[in-house]
Amino acid sequence: MTARKLVLISPHGFCAGVERAVQIAEALLRSTPKPVYCLKEIVHNRQIIDSLAARGMVFVHDIHDIPRGATVLFSAHGIPPSTRATAHELGLHTVDATCPFVTKVHHEVTRYAAQGFSILLIGHHQHDEIIGVAGEAPDRVTVIADDQDARSVTVPNPEKVAVLTQTTLNVDEVSGVMAILRNRFPHLQTPPSDDICYATRNRQQAVRLFAKKADAIIVLGAENSSNSNRLVEVARAEGCSAYLASTFEKLEAIPLDGILTLGITAGASTPESFVNDAISRMKARGFETIEELSVIREDIHFPVPAVS
Repeated sequence: MTARKLVLISPHGFCAGVERAVQIAEALLRSTPKPVYCLKEIVHNRQIIDSLAARGMVFVHDIHDIPRGATVLFSAHGIPPSTRATAHELGLHTVDATCPFVTKVHHEVTRYAAQGFSILLIGHHQHDEIIGVAGEAPDRVTVIADDQDARSVTVPNPEKVAVLTQTTLNVDEVSGVMAILRNRFPHLQTPPSDDICYATRNRQQAVRLFAKKADAIIVLGAENSSNSNRLVEVARAEGCSAYLASTFEKLEAIPLDGILTLGITAGASTPESFVNDAISRMKARGFETIEELSVIREDIHFPVPAVS
């Protein structure tokens, strides 16, 4: 009988921004009387949310649901200035866990807006990151979700247009949208460095390489995780079957009959403990040979600010 092989695709799991956000949340729980509130999900991962909630963090969708004077943590995805102003009006003690790469995009919006540019923001309309970034200059920003938006968008001055992107997008799809925009707006301005973060690029590159020789790939991540969904898209674009699994129940439901070479990876918000447990479950399903494919070594870390 042919041996079934499981390959752990690396890099995978936590990026520097998620690691920093989780460390800030844990430090806040250690140093602050409970409850500690978090506006929306600190990162898009149910295991992390459940773990923090069990230790006293309360997750809310609306800042008005937080009692006056309480402590609130802003998620790694960032917030619009209007939310920050509301927190001040409510007398909330705020702690900001916005990923530095996301903060960079916020700064780019304010810079281009101050110079009078129309700003085209490539991303998903309802994603928390896009809501926060667009909120920096809502009268200047137009969200571009796909090729159709890129072909139809209009601006007051076609010679004064800048383009920015969500940090967790599909690299190939962004390239296509950018090509359309460059053709339509020859004077299009872009920031000095790419907005798609290193972790998104690295994980997509690793999946793309392995998908060419795999029978199937499992991505461990949440349904509302942009970077996890993009990994599934990248694998499928290479002709490889790919599945997203956010829980062990969904992992066990994936059909693996006839699969001899299985890849497994994890989105940037997925903890390593979930990855390890998933590998153990795959062993129990007959994937006894375990290998690791490491495409690139990551050594980016962000300092964690003191919180109290």
